[in-house]
Amino acid sequence: MNVFTRRLHEQLRQLDEQGLLRAVVPTQPLGDGRIQVGKKEYLNLAGNDYLGLGSNAALLRDFYAHLAAGDLLARYGAGSGASRLMTGSSSQQQLLEESLAQLYGTESALVFNSGWQLNTGILPALARKEDIVLADKLCHASLIDGLRLSAAKLIRYPHLDCEILEKLLRQHCGPSRTVFIVTESIFSMDGDCADLSLLAALKDKYGAVLYVDEAHAVGVRGERGRGLAEEQGVLEHIDLLIGTFGKAWAGQGAFAACSHLVRDVLVNTARSFIFTTALPPVSIHWLNFILPKITAMREERLWLVALAEKLRGGLRRQGLATGGSSQIVPVLIGDAARTVEAASLLREHGLWVNAVRPPTVPQGTSRLRLSLNAVLSAEQLSALPELIAEAV
Repeated sequence: MNVFTRRLHEQLRQLDEQGLLRAVVPTQPLGDGRIQVGKKEYLNLAGNDYLGLGSNAALLRDFYAHLAAGDLLARYGAGSGASRLMTGSSSQQQLLEESLAQLYGTESALVFNSGWQLNTGILPALARKEDIVLADKLCHASLIDGLRLSAAKLIRYPHLDCEILEKLLRQHCGPSRTVFIVTESIFSMDGDCADLSLLAALKDKYGAVLYVDEAHAVGVRGERGRGLAEEQGVLEHIDLLIGTFGKAWAGQGAFAACSHLVRDVLVNTARSFIFTTALPPVSIHWLNFILPKITAMREERLWLVALAEKLRGGLRRQGLATGGSSQIVPVLIGDAARTVEAASLLREHGLWVNAVRPPTVPQGTSRLRLSLNAVLSAEQLSALPELIAEAV
Protein backbone atom coordinates (compact mmCIF):
# COMPACT_ATOMS: atom_id res chain seq x y z
CA MET A 1 0.00 0.00 0.00
CA ASN A 2 1.55 3.30 -1.09
CA VAL A 3 1.45 6.63 0.75
CA PHE A 4 -1.48 7.94 -1.28
CA THR A 5 -3.66 4.88 -0.61
CA ARG A 6 -2.84 4.88 3.11
CA ARG A 7 -3.76 8.53 3.31
CA LEU A 8 -7.15 7.93 1.70
CA HIS A 9 -7.89 5.00 4.03
CA GLU A 10 -7.02 7.16 7.03
CA GLN A 11 -9.15 10.02 5.76
CA LEU A 12 -12.21 7.76 5.46
CA ARG A 13 -11.52 6.19 8.87
CA GLN A 14 -11.47 9.60 10.53
CA LEU A 15 -14.70 10.66 8.80
CA ASP A 16 -16.35 7.47 10.00
CA GLU A 17 -15.22 8.05 13.59
CA GLN A 18 -16.62 11.59 13.50
CA GLY A 19 -19.99 10.45 12.14
CA LEU A 20 -19.32 12.29 8.88
CA LEU A 21 -18.92 9.41 6.42
CA ARG A 22 -21.25 9.62 3.43
CA ALA A 23 -22.36 7.14 0.78
CA VAL A 24 -24.40 7.33 -2.42
CA VAL A 25 -27.69 5.41 -2.10
CA PRO A 26 -29.69 4.49 -5.26
CA THR A 27 -33.34 5.55 -5.01
CA GLN A 28 -36.39 5.10 -7.24
CA PRO A 29 -39.20 7.71 -7.44
CA LEU A 30 -42.68 6.28 -6.95
CA GLY A 31 -44.88 9.37 -7.16
CA ASP A 32 -47.09 11.02 -4.52
CA GLY A 33 -44.08 12.10 -2.49
CA ARG A 34 -42.70 8.57 -2.10
CA ILE A 35 -39.45 6.87 -3.08
CA GLN A 36 -38.16 3.31 -3.04
CA VAL A 37 -34.78 2.35 -1.60
CA GLY A 38 -33.93 -1.28 -2.05
CA LYS A 39 -37.24 -3.09 -1.62
CA LYS A 40 -38.74 -0.63 0.87
CA GLU A 41 -40.97 2.38 0.23
CA TYR A 42 -40.50 5.66 2.09
CA LEU A 43 -42.15 9.03 2.37
CA ASN A 44 -39.57 11.34 0.80
CA LEU A 45 -38.64 14.15 3.19
CA ALA A 46 -35.19 14.81 1.76
CA GLY A 47 -35.70 15.88 -1.86
CA ASN A 48 -36.20 19.30 -3.44
CA ASP A 49 -39.06 18.41 -5.80
CA TYR A 50 -41.12 21.02 -3.97
CA LEU A 51 -44.22 20.92 -6.19
CA GLY A 52 -44.14 17.17 -6.84
CA LEU A 53 -43.72 17.68 -10.59
CA GLY A 54 -40.77 15.33 -10.94
CA SER A 55 -42.79 12.34 -9.77
CA ASN A 56 -46.03 13.26 -11.54
CA ALA A 57 -46.58 10.35 -13.94
CA ALA A 58 -49.60 11.96 -15.61
CA LEU A 59 -47.57 15.07 -16.39
CA LEU A 60 -44.76 12.98 -17.88
CA ARG A 61 -47.22 11.08 -20.07
CA ASP A 62 -48.58 14.40 -21.34
CA PHE A 63 -45.05 15.62 -22.07
CA TYR A 64 -44.08 12.55 -24.09
CA ALA A 65 -47.48 12.24 -25.79
CA HIS A 66 -46.48 15.01 -28.20
CA LEU A 67 -43.69 13.02 -29.85
CA ALA A 68 -43.75 13.56 -33.60
CA ALA A 69 -41.33 12.34 -36.25
CA GLY A 70 -40.82 15.83 -37.66
CA ASP A 71 -39.38 17.36 -34.49
CA LEU A 72 -38.13 14.31 -32.61
CA LEU A 73 -34.50 15.46 -32.45
CA ALA A 74 -35.29 19.12 -31.88
CA ARG A 75 -37.55 18.46 -28.87
CA TYR A 76 -36.58 15.06 -27.50
CA GLY A 77 -32.94 14.59 -28.49
CA ALA A 78 -30.78 13.04 -25.76
CA GLY A 79 -27.69 15.16 -26.45
CA SER A 80 -26.85 18.58 -27.85
CA GLY A 81 -23.46 17.55 -29.22
CA ALA A 82 -21.65 20.84 -28.61
CA SER A 83 -21.33 23.94 -26.47
CA ARG A 84 -23.84 26.71 -27.00
CA LEU A 85 -21.27 28.83 -28.80
CA MET A 86 -20.69 26.02 -31.32
CA THR A 87 -23.85 24.21 -32.43
CA GLY A 88 -25.53 23.40 -29.12
CA SER A 89 -27.84 26.42 -28.81
CA SER A 90 -31.26 25.69 -30.28
CA SER A 91 -34.47 27.59 -30.96
CA GLN A 92 -35.85 25.89 -27.85
CA GLN A 93 -33.02 27.49 -25.81
CA GLN A 94 -33.87 30.86 -27.30
CA LEU A 95 -37.57 30.39 -26.54
CA LEU A 96 -36.81 29.47 -22.93
CA GLU A 97 -34.59 32.50 -22.35
CA GLU A 98 -37.07 34.86 -23.96
CA SER A 99 -39.89 33.38 -21.86
CA LEU A 100 -37.84 33.75 -18.66
CA ALA A 101 -37.02 37.38 -19.45
CA GLN A 102 -40.69 38.08 -20.09
CA LEU A 103 -41.72 36.26 -16.89
CA TYR A 104 -39.25 38.17 -14.72
CA GLY A 105 -39.64 41.51 -16.48
CA THR A 106 -35.93 41.73 -17.32
CA GLU A 107 -34.24 42.60 -20.59
CA SER A 108 -32.67 39.19 -20.89
CA ALA A 109 -31.93 35.80 -19.34
CA LEU A 110 -29.15 33.25 -19.72
CA VAL A 111 -29.41 29.50 -19.07
CA PHE A 112 -26.54 27.48 -17.59
CA ASN A 113 -26.23 23.70 -17.25
CA SER A 114 -26.56 23.70 -13.46
CA GLY A 115 -26.78 26.00 -10.48
CA TRP A 116 -23.24 25.05 -9.54
CA GLN A 117 -21.89 25.97 -12.98
CA LEU A 118 -23.80 29.25 -12.87
CA ASN A 119 -22.60 30.32 -9.42
CA THR A 120 -19.00 29.31 -10.11
CA GLY A 121 -19.07 31.11 -13.46
CA ILE A 122 -20.87 34.44 -13.06
CA LEU A 123 -19.00 36.10 -10.21
CA PRO A 124 -15.52 35.26 -11.54
CA ALA A 125 -16.64 36.71 -14.88
CA LEU A 126 -18.04 39.96 -13.48
CA ALA A 127 -16.01 40.81 -10.37
CA ARG A 128 -12.54 42.34 -10.77
CA LYS A 129 -9.53 42.50 -8.45
CA GLU A 130 -10.40 45.96 -7.14
CA ASP A 131 -14.00 44.95 -6.38
CA ILE A 132 -15.54 43.82 -3.08
CA VAL A 133 -18.07 41.02 -2.58
CA LEU A 134 -20.19 41.13 0.59
CA ALA A 135 -21.78 37.68 0.99
CA ASP A 136 -24.09 36.32 3.66
CA LYS A 137 -22.11 33.89 5.78
CA LEU A 138 -24.57 31.05 5.14
CA CYS A 139 -24.54 31.27 1.35
CA HIS A 140 -24.51 27.93 -0.45
CA ALA A 141 -21.21 26.18 -1.23
CA SER A 142 -21.54 26.88 -4.97
CA LEU A 143 -21.66 30.62 -4.29
CA ILE A 144 -18.65 30.42 -1.97
CA ASP A 145 -16.66 28.45 -4.54
CA GLY A 146 -17.55 31.01 -7.21
CA LEU A 147 -16.43 33.80 -4.93
CA ARG A 148 -13.15 32.04 -4.24
CA LEU A 149 -12.54 31.76 -7.98
CA SER A 150 -13.18 35.47 -8.35
CA ALA A 151 -10.36 38.00 -8.18
CA ALA A 152 -12.44 40.27 -5.92
CA LYS A 153 -11.98 40.56 -2.16
CA LEU A 154 -14.57 38.48 -0.30
CA ILE A 155 -16.09 39.61 3.01
CA ARG A 156 -18.72 37.36 4.59
CA TYR A 157 -21.14 39.26 6.82
CA PRO A 158 -23.05 37.58 9.70
CA HIS A 159 -26.16 35.74 8.58
CA LEU A 160 -29.04 38.14 7.77
CA ASP A 161 -27.28 40.98 9.65
CA CYS A 162 -28.15 44.03 7.57
CA GLU A 163 -26.75 46.46 10.16
CA ILE A 164 -23.24 45.07 9.70
CA LEU A 165 -23.83 44.83 5.97
CA GLU A 166 -24.63 48.56 5.84
CA LYS A 167 -21.47 49.38 7.79
CA LEU A 168 -19.47 47.37 5.24
CA LEU A 169 -21.22 49.11 2.34
CA ARG A 170 -20.48 52.51 3.89
CA GLN A 171 -16.85 51.51 4.30
CA HIS A 172 -16.19 49.98 0.89
CA CYS A 173 -18.48 51.61 -1.68
CA GLY A 174 -16.80 54.20 -3.85
CA PRO A 175 -16.30 55.41 -7.43
CA SER A 176 -13.27 53.22 -8.12
CA ARG A 177 -14.79 49.80 -7.44
CA THR A 178 -17.96 47.73 -7.69
CA VAL A 179 -19.41 46.25 -4.51
CA PHE A 180 -21.57 43.16 -4.89
CA ILE A 181 -24.14 42.06 -2.29
CA VAL A 182 -24.58 38.28 -2.57
CA THR A 183 -27.30 36.32 -0.80
CA GLU A 184 -29.69 33.43 -1.07
CA SER A 185 -33.37 34.28 -0.73
CA ILE A 186 -34.37 31.06 1.05
CA PHE A 187 -31.35 29.54 2.75
CA SER A 188 -30.95 25.89 1.88
CA MET A 189 -30.03 24.46 5.28
CA ASP A 190 -31.90 26.77 7.68
CA GLY A 191 -35.03 27.42 5.65
CA ASP A 192 -35.09 31.08 6.69
CA CYS A 193 -35.54 34.04 4.34
CA ALA A 194 -33.58 37.16 3.51
CA ASP A 195 -35.21 40.59 3.75
CA LEU A 196 -34.83 41.36 0.06
CA SER A 197 -36.68 44.67 0.33
CA LEU A 198 -34.09 45.91 2.84
CA LEU A 199 -31.21 44.55 0.74
CA ALA A 200 -32.66 46.28 -2.32
CA ALA A 201 -32.87 49.56 -0.40
CA LEU A 202 -29.24 49.24 0.72
CA LYS A 203 -28.17 48.37 -2.81
CA ASP A 204 -29.88 51.50 -4.18
CA LYS A 205 -28.57 53.71 -1.38
CA TYR A 206 -24.92 52.75 -1.85
CA GLY A 207 -24.84 51.99 -5.58
CA ALA A 208 -24.01 48.29 -5.13
CA VAL A 209 -24.91 45.31 -7.33
CA LEU A 210 -27.45 42.88 -5.85
CA TYR A 211 -27.03 39.16 -6.65
CA VAL A 212 -29.83 36.96 -5.28
CA ASP A 213 -29.85 33.17 -5.56
CA GLU A 214 -33.50 32.10 -5.54
CA ALA A 215 -32.75 28.38 -6.02
CA HIS A 216 -35.11 27.29 -3.22
CA ALA A 217 -37.74 29.94 -3.91
CA VAL A 218 -38.45 29.81 -7.66
CA GLY A 219 -41.68 27.95 -8.27
CA VAL A 220 -42.41 28.00 -4.54
CA ARG A 221 -42.92 31.66 -3.57
CA GLY A 222 -44.68 34.58 -5.19
CA GLU A 223 -48.04 34.86 -6.93
CA ARG A 224 -46.64 33.40 -10.15
CA GLY A 225 -43.83 31.36 -8.63
CA ARG A 226 -41.12 33.87 -9.46
CA GLY A 227 -39.61 33.60 -6.00
CA LEU A 228 -39.21 35.63 -2.84
CA ALA A 229 -38.33 38.75 -4.83
CA GLU A 230 -41.79 38.65 -6.37
CA GLU A 231 -43.41 38.01 -2.98
CA GLN A 232 -41.57 40.99 -1.46
CA GLY A 233 -42.17 43.22 -4.49
CA VAL A 234 -38.55 43.92 -5.41
CA LEU A 235 -38.02 42.07 -8.71
CA GLU A 236 -37.00 45.23 -10.55
CA HIS A 237 -34.33 46.08 -7.94
CA ILE A 238 -32.29 42.88 -8.35
CA ASP A 239 -29.42 43.06 -10.81
CA LEU A 240 -28.83 39.31 -11.06
CA LEU A 241 -31.70 37.04 -10.07
CA ILE A 242 -30.57 33.42 -10.06
CA GLY A 243 -32.94 30.48 -10.29
CA THR A 244 -32.59 26.74 -10.69
CA PHE A 245 -34.63 24.26 -12.70
CA GLY A 246 -33.48 21.26 -10.65
CA LYS A 247 -35.83 21.77 -7.69
CA ALA A 248 -39.42 23.01 -7.99
CA TRP A 249 -39.21 22.93 -11.81
CA ALA A 250 -38.20 19.23 -11.70
CA GLY A 251 -35.77 19.76 -14.55
CA GLN A 252 -32.12 20.42 -15.24
CA GLY A 253 -30.09 23.61 -15.37
CA ALA A 254 -30.24 27.14 -13.95
CA PHE A 255 -30.76 30.70 -15.16
CA ALA A 256 -29.83 34.30 -14.54
CA ALA A 257 -32.42 36.99 -15.20
CA CYS A 258 -30.46 40.12 -16.02
CA SER A 259 -29.83 42.99 -18.43
CA HIS A 260 -28.76 42.61 -22.07
CA LEU A 261 -25.39 44.05 -21.11
CA VAL A 262 -24.74 41.52 -18.35
CA ARG A 263 -25.84 38.65 -20.57
CA ASP A 264 -23.50 39.71 -23.39
CA VAL A 265 -20.56 39.94 -20.99
CA LEU A 266 -21.33 36.51 -19.53
CA VAL A 267 -21.63 34.87 -22.95
CA ASN A 268 -18.14 36.15 -23.70
CA THR A 269 -16.41 35.65 -20.33
CA ALA A 270 -18.17 33.07 -18.12
CA ARG A 271 -15.98 30.00 -18.46
CA SER A 272 -18.58 27.59 -17.08
CA PHE A 273 -20.92 28.72 -19.86
CA ILE A 274 -18.40 28.82 -22.70
CA PHE A 275 -16.51 25.58 -22.15
CA THR A 276 -19.23 23.01 -21.60
CA THR A 277 -21.56 20.97 -23.78
CA ALA A 278 -25.08 22.42 -23.79
CA LEU A 279 -28.06 20.78 -22.14
CA PRO A 280 -29.83 18.19 -24.30
CA PRO A 281 -32.93 19.26 -26.26
CA VAL A 282 -35.25 17.06 -24.18
CA SER A 283 -34.23 18.96 -21.02
CA ILE A 284 -34.91 22.35 -22.59
CA HIS A 285 -38.20 21.20 -24.09
CA TRP A 286 -39.33 20.01 -20.64
CA LEU A 287 -38.60 23.47 -19.19
CA ASN A 288 -40.61 25.19 -21.92
CA PHE A 289 -43.40 22.69 -21.29
CA ILE A 290 -43.43 23.23 -17.53
CA LEU A 291 -43.00 27.04 -17.38
CA PRO A 292 -46.68 28.00 -17.91
CA LYS A 293 -47.79 25.26 -15.51
CA ILE A 294 -45.47 26.51 -12.75
CA THR A 295 -46.80 30.05 -12.95
CA ALA A 296 -50.37 28.81 -12.41
CA MET A 297 -49.68 26.65 -9.31
CA ARG A 298 -50.76 29.22 -6.74
CA GLU A 299 -52.79 26.78 -4.61
CA GLU A 300 -49.87 24.36 -4.37
CA ARG A 301 -47.60 27.18 -3.20
CA LEU A 302 -50.03 28.25 -0.52
CA TRP A 303 -50.48 24.68 0.68
CA LEU A 304 -46.73 24.12 0.90
CA VAL A 305 -46.28 27.16 3.16
CA ALA A 306 -49.21 26.10 5.36
CA LEU A 307 -47.94 22.52 5.60
CA ALA A 308 -44.49 23.67 6.70
CA GLU A 309 -45.92 26.01 9.34
CA LYS A 310 -48.09 23.22 10.73
CA LEU A 311 -45.06 20.92 10.96
CA ARG A 312 -42.93 23.59 12.67
CA GLY A 313 -45.67 24.08 15.24
CA GLY A 314 -45.77 20.34 15.96
CA LEU A 315 -41.99 20.19 16.35
CA ARG A 316 -41.98 23.08 18.82
CA ARG A 317 -44.71 21.47 20.87
CA GLN A 318 -42.39 18.48 21.25
CA GLY A 319 -39.65 20.79 22.54
CA LEU A 320 -37.54 20.40 19.39
CA ALA A 321 -35.33 23.19 18.05
CA THR A 322 -36.51 24.30 14.63
CA GLY A 323 -36.80 27.49 12.62
CA GLY A 324 -37.17 29.04 9.21
CA SER A 325 -40.23 30.23 7.31
CA SER A 326 -40.18 28.09 4.17
CA GLN A 327 -40.73 24.55 2.94
CA ILE A 328 -37.31 23.65 4.39
CA VAL A 329 -37.79 22.71 8.05
CA PRO A 330 -34.60 22.03 10.04
CA VAL A 331 -34.52 20.13 13.32
CA LEU A 332 -31.33 21.10 15.17
CA ILE A 333 -29.62 18.27 17.07
CA GLY A 334 -25.95 19.31 17.23
CA ASP A 335 -23.88 16.14 17.43
CA ALA A 336 -23.24 14.53 14.03
CA ALA A 337 -23.33 10.88 15.16
CA ARG A 338 -26.53 11.45 17.12
CA THR A 339 -28.12 13.09 14.09
CA VAL A 340 -27.21 10.13 11.86
CA GLU A 341 -28.73 7.76 14.41
CA ALA A 342 -31.95 9.78 14.54
CA ALA A 343 -32.27 9.73 10.74
CA SER A 344 -31.74 5.96 10.76
CA LEU A 345 -34.51 5.47 13.33
CA LEU A 346 -36.92 7.57 11.27
CA ARG A 347 -36.21 5.43 8.21
CA GLU A 348 -37.32 2.41 10.19
CA HIS A 349 -40.73 4.11 10.29
CA GLY A 350 -40.76 4.58 6.51
CA LEU A 351 -39.60 8.23 6.53
CA TRP A 352 -36.66 9.08 4.27
CA VAL A 353 -34.85 11.77 6.25
CA ASN A 354 -31.20 12.72 5.88
CA ALA A 355 -28.72 13.88 8.50
CA VAL A 356 -27.03 17.13 7.46
CA ARG A 357 -23.54 17.37 8.96
CA PRO A 358 -20.33 19.37 8.58
CA PRO A 359 -18.95 20.62 6.25
CA THR A 360 -22.45 21.29 4.85
CA VAL A 361 -23.31 23.07 8.11
CA PRO A 362 -21.00 24.49 10.83
CA GLN A 363 -19.55 22.22 13.51
CA GLY A 364 -21.99 21.53 16.32
CA THR A 365 -25.08 22.33 14.23
CA SER A 366 -25.86 18.94 12.65
CA ARG A 367 -29.53 18.63 11.88
CA LEU A 368 -32.35 16.75 10.24
CA ARG A 369 -33.40 18.70 7.16
CA LEU A 370 -37.08 18.10 6.46
CA SER A 371 -37.81 19.12 2.90
CA LEU A 372 -41.53 19.23 2.11
CA ASN A 373 -43.41 19.07 -1.17
CA ALA A 374 -46.92 20.08 -2.13
CA VAL A 375 -48.24 16.56 -2.74
CA LEU A 376 -47.87 15.63 0.94
CA SER A 377 -50.81 15.78 3.32
CA ALA A 378 -50.96 16.98 6.90
CA GLU A 379 -52.03 13.48 7.93
CA GLN A 380 -48.86 11.95 6.48
CA LEU A 381 -46.76 14.25 8.69
CA SER A 382 -48.90 14.22 11.82
CA ALA A 383 -46.81 11.61 13.69
CA LEU A 384 -43.45 13.02 12.57
CA PRO A 385 -42.75 15.47 15.46
CA GLU A 386 -43.33 12.79 18.11
CA LEU A 387 -41.21 10.26 16.20
CA ILE A 388 -38.33 12.75 15.98
CA ALA A 389 -38.62 13.57 19.68
CA GLU A 390 -38.36 9.84 20.48
CA ALA A 391 -35.41 9.43 18.11
CA VAL A 392 -33.32 12.24 19.58
